[in-house]
Amino acid sequence: DVERLRVRRWVRPGTALCLLVDRSGSMGGKPLATAALAAAAVASRSPEDYSVLAFGKDVVVAKGQTTPKPGDLVVTDVLSLRGFGTTDLAGALMVAGDQLARSRAGRKVTVLLSDCRATVEGDPVAAAGCLDELVVIAPAEDCDEAMAFCRRTGARLTTIDGPSDVAEALSRALERS
Repeated sequence: DVERLRVRRWVRPGTALCLLVDRSGSMGGKPLATAALAAAAVASRSPEDYSVLAFGKDVVVAKGQTTPKPGDLVVTDVLSLRGFGTTDLAGALMVAGDQLARSRAGRKVTVLLSDCRATVEGDPVAAAGCLDELVVIAPAEDCDEAMAFCRRTGARLTTIDGPSDVAEALSRALERS
């Protein structure tokens, strides 16, 4: 009976995002405001399949890849961060890979908001090599180390002057190269 016939289709989610926010001492003030806006933009763009991680010496999961959490609470959590301490860039990139591994999306993008000034032992280049796709958004006035990191890893780089540039930077970051 044609009336009772049903078709089911499994659809693979398009893009999964992991936003990595550097909250080390070199990234306080304006960069943290930028991070909050980036978290809001990521939450509105990909409300189901995204994660937000903040890192310094340790990695804090503000929103896990498969954990439902309202975007406004994620932004509030990011706004409560304070910039201090050292930068474990390698550890943060490894946790980003772990988060994105939980996704079924065909495209998995790590967006790193950082000056890429690693101050904790580890191999951020090797950790970046384990990610499907890495885009770095760095402060325009302090991007030399981010540029060098991107050259070593093959990551794409975009720079911003302040919080008002973050939406456009995210759009550039998510364009396919």
